[in-house]
Amino acid sequence: MDLLAPILQAIGLFLVTNIDDIIVLSLFFARGAGMRGTTGKIIAGQYLGFGAILVASVLVALGAATFLPQEAIAYFGLIPLALGLLAAWNAWRGVDDDDDEKVAGKAISVWTVAGVTFANGGDNIGVYVPVFVTVGTGAIVAYSIVFLALVAVLVLLAKFVATRRPIAEILERWEHVLFPLVLIGLGVVILVEGGAFGL
Repeated sequence: MDLLAPILQAIGLFLVTNIDDIIVLSLFFARGAGMRGTTGKIIAGQYLGFGAILVASVLVALGAATFLPQEAIAYFGLIPLALGLLAAWNAWRGVDDDDDEKVAGKAISVWTVAGVTFANGGDNIGVYVPVFVTVGTGAIVAYSIVFLALVAVLVLLAKFVATRRPIAEILERWEHVLFPLVLIGLGVVILVEGGAFGL
């Protein structure tokens, strides 16, 4: 079984859906600068929050694959397509999801980071479920392992970005372009490959 393709897809999918987490986590690092145990709390909180996102995505996908007819699976492509169009619309209108507000007034603790990560992950679930529904169990396991390995990389990158504001600003600026494009593309691919609407 060739797992290289799912691994590469998982890396790309993780990066695109978690760009905003780099900004949020870097804000946590900035708030916790000089405090003992900040990195450990952020790593543990990120793993708890992202783990909950991953478990929810896998359970919903397995439930959908079990109870829905095969021909209905392709229509899950409408979820990332709709999320991508909404994100593009918000970016065009200049509606910004203020990352500073997510962190403002919150103490650095494992549960705070986990809660913010999970609350910030609604889009992730909406993207991961259609992908998990359309791939096999082996690919889901591969995606999950890659995602969990990349959580540590994400936290270390956020720690790096926390001390380099220009990098954070570049990521924040391009996220609004990249995120909608990837979601729209993903939605279209799932719809076409599944033969939805006779495509």
